[in-house]
Amino acid sequence: MMKKNIAILGTGSDVGKSIVAAALCRSLADQGIKVAPFKAQNMSNNSGITPEGLEMGRAQIVQAEASKIAPHVNMNPILLKPTGEKQSQVILNGKVHGDQTAMDYHRNKGFYFEKACQAFDRLAQQYDRVILEGAGSCAEVNLMPNDIVNFAMAEYADADVILVADIHRGGVFAQLVGTLACLPEKYCQMVKGFIINRFRGDIALFNDGVEWIENKTGKQVLGVLPWYTHFKIDAEDSVEIEQCNDFKDFKPDMPAIGIIRLPHIANFTDFHALSKIKDIQTIFIDKPDQLSKFKAVIIPGSKNTREDLQWLINNFKTPLEEYNRSNGHILGICGGYQMLGEFVDDPDGLEGRPGKTTALCLLPVQTVLKAPKTTTLSDFQWQGAKGKGYEIHMGYTTLTAGAALLEVSSRNLISCTDTDGCLSENSRVAGTYMHGFFDSPQILSKWLNTIGLNFKTPYDDMVSQKEYDYALLKEHFEAHIDLSHIF
Repeated sequence: MMKKNIAILGTGSDVGKSIVAAALCRSLADQGIKVAPFKAQNMSNNSGITPEGLEMGRAQIVQAEASKIAPHVNMNPILLKPTGEKQSQVILNGKVHGDQTAMDYHRNKGFYFEKACQAFDRLAQQYDRVILEGAGSCAEVNLMPNDIVNFAMAEYADADVILVADIHRGGVFAQLVGTLACLPEKYCQMVKGFIINRFRGDIALFNDGVEWIENKTGKQVLGVLPWYTHFKIDAEDSVEIEQCNDFKDFKPDMPAIGIIRLPHIANFTDFHALSKIKDIQTIFIDKPDQLSKFKAVIIPGSKNTREDLQWLINNFKTPLEEYNRSNGHILGICGGYQMLGEFVDDPDGLEGRPGKTTALCLLPVQTVLKAPKTTTLSDFQWQGAKGKGYEIHMGYTTLTAGAALLEVSSRNLISCTDTDGCLSENSRVAGTYMHGFFDSPQILSKWLNTIGLNFKTPYDDMVSQKEYDYALLKEHFEAHIDLSHIF
């Protein structure tokens, strides 16, 4: 029997820790156990907003949903949002704490570990069990003395460890044995078993492999999870969108939507609702040579708007102008909305060097980046179609002409009469700050109709869809994992 708190650590990045933690949370919640997720420190530009209007990592929001509870920043007290190769914006307990270089953050690890422990203590007082998630590889020898998210946090939480490995990327035996070989003995003792993720083929053919691992390590393989495609869970990292301009399976007779893969793309989960529609192709692109294939092109959010804007101007400005003239539809979300305007001004250097960058000039709006950060859960409507979304952005955008796109009726449960976004005179270019824009069926259907795709409401609302996917995740997990040992 494992301890009440369980830490899901990994042999590397993107091995499936987030999904395994979410599956455990749903399995426990369905048993009537009060369970909550926790990740001391998250590094991702994929974030969301809590009911209190605070910012936290997307993975722990997903795990909270799987636990059937509201997300709270105690579940992810530290969020690092990279703005460049060596610098990140630090979100502490849901609010901007400042920008720090990797070295600055490293020097302050003691302070941040204390804050993470305090958040865990608050969470542990409210719930029967906590499922912790680690980050990256838990056996990075050079980082281990100052690691605040893997074994040090598991030790503080008095949690047993399950180690997750990814067989799809190859070398699963070396992943597991090598990880244990890099750990001090006290950490090895905390590892109570392994989960092998993303297996393709006949699992029976891996029985000898399971036996070898157990004999070599003296630890149990708790299960082997097959590859799945019949449900989709929001991902934490952008690994899933790194393959761009993949027209290998492109169907010329099926409408397609292109999403520009910005270098610092943020909140790519905005497009999961689109990707679920069977009769539409969604393709991430980083080259402009196929724009004519798309019914619409979307510019997503960014964590470094001016730098990504310059990249966009260098690579896409003329093709987007030609696409617009040829009656193509363009939508910008958050940072993408700012890039469609006349300029983006960062007078205080919030995202890097202070300055003003001329934008694409496809919408009559001007943006000035200013603190504090806007973080809201918002209710809105678009010409009668109702939607719910969330806003995460620095600065303010002013219309110099044209019309607002949306009417906003509430932010963080406080009623308001406001507007958001902009629609061009030709109605083919639009921008909005609303993340989750496509998650509401009425809004999605209206946008599809606007770009010439006469779809009726294509699926249930995202809340219902997510619940369905969490049920499938639980079923998949429980069919292949030895829960008797875990629970």
